[in-house]
Amino acid sequence: MWPWEHAIVGYLAYSLCSHLVYRRSPGGLEAFAVVFASVLPDIIDKPLAWEFGIFDAGYALGHSVFMAVPLALIVGAITQSAGRPRVGLAFGLGYLLHLPGDVLDTYFRGGQIRFDILLWPVKTVESAGTSPGFVNEFRRLFGQYLARLLAGELPAYRWAQLGLLGIAALVWLYDGAPVVRECLRGCVRIVTSGR
Repeated sequence: MWPWEHAIVGYLAYSLCSHLVYRRSPGGLEAFAVVFASVLPDIIDKPLAWEFGIFDAGYALGHSVFMAVPLALIVGAITQSAGRPRVGLAFGLGYLLHLPGDVLDTYFRGGQIRFDILLWPVKTVESAGTSPGFVNEFRRLFGQYLARLLAGELPAYRWAQLGLLGIAALVWLYDGAPVVRECLRGCVRIVTSGR
């Protein structure tokens, strides 16, 4: 899955959770935490594999269930002790949803369920070849994605993801545009306190 697709799924899941459990929209810090955590496995693994060659493929430490669960629990404990348990829940939900998202993506793109991408260091993913660097690899993959998108050659799975983008935008607006809302409030406070 692309990072924005992970962010969409993470935000939608946390927004639903926030409305069901807390009966309110996500706050800015919670929205930031869920979006950041939902892309964190890729932020960790892709550069370490594609740019620095530390891992053979972009599925290693950050995508490992052996790191994800303890990290979610540690962040949850820290945020709980800081009096921000919702931020910990948002982080854990975003991070942990990334993993099944990638497993489903391997099924929809390749027709097989690949749990091996979650089992580093017990099971490692083989390299698809030498990577020309993070920027070049991203440019290559995104170029293919964009070309298919513009040509309308996306499978139903990708069209569904684009539909989720529209739904996520509407939900985010319904939630009061968290993060942007807090930034605007902060700017207003700065301007009004300067008078």
